[in-house]
Amino acid sequence: MNKKLLSLHNLKFNPFAQDLPTDALWVGPALESFCWRIEQQVGEGGFALVIGEPGSGKSASLRALCARLSGMRDVMVGVLTRPQAGLADFYRELGELFGVALRPHNRYASAKVLRDKWHKHVESSLGRPVLLIDEAQESCVPVLSELRLLASADLDSRSILTIVLAGDSRLAAKLETPELLPLASRVRTRLRTEALSPPQLAECLGHVLKVAGNPKLMTTALVQTLCEHAAGNLRLLMHMSFDLLAAACEQEIEQIDEKLYFQVFAVDSKPASKRRVA
Repeated sequence: MNKKLLSLHNLKFNPFAQDLPTDALWVGPALESFCWRIEQQVGEGGFALVIGEPGSGKSASLRALCARLSGMRDVMVGVLTRPQAGLADFYRELGELFGVALRPHNRYASAKVLRDKWHKHVESSLGRPVLLIDEAQESCVPVLSELRLLASADLDSRSILTIVLAGDSRLAAKLETPELLPLASRVRTRLRTEALSPPQLAECLGHVLKVAGNPKLMTTALVQTLCEHAAGNLRLLMHMSFDLLAAACEQEIEQIDEKLYFQVFAVDSKPASKRRVA
């Protein structure tokens, strides 16, 4: 959505777009608590877990957490972008994230270089490097097992890396398999992103509109209607709001109300015409 269209509604950015600025992300009490606990865990390392159904805010939670951690002194944060990769590509990406030259065909040497890098960081800053992995349900068992071994030191008495895994129910099921029970037993902090109540959705919507520059973009009645029809799903709420904003821009409507809602999401109530039978 271009700046000309956004200026019609006095918006600094599209409040319903996927690439929201970090400060526009709504942080509820559960996420606030989770972020605080991870900030404390950075000094000790170990695994953390974010579990939730699609559209419940897992990726947004990781974005908010990443911003918080990146603002901490001497914290090194890496975000794994290809969770589905095999061991060789997994090592290649870790090398790029943490600034070390690795030889994926020599796993022993690569693991040693990474661990030495993390050890030096821990000794110099008293903080652990942090690795964030979104869509972790796509990660293969060997990669997750390798990650557990990489993070462990001194006969498993210390962890030199903080790892946050985020995924849907498939990740939870995967962690219950015998191969990954050793990893699951090391998860120290958990966040479950669940369906939100209409008041929570309304609070989220009000937050993004305020940060975007126009808290009165939608009428109170429309906000209530949207939140009641979003089935507790943040992604669905934002998609519906995006459609309404696009329609308002097209029709040059300054404030979005229920009239536009029923126009955009109208359901044809006319019965389908019967097919003629020869």
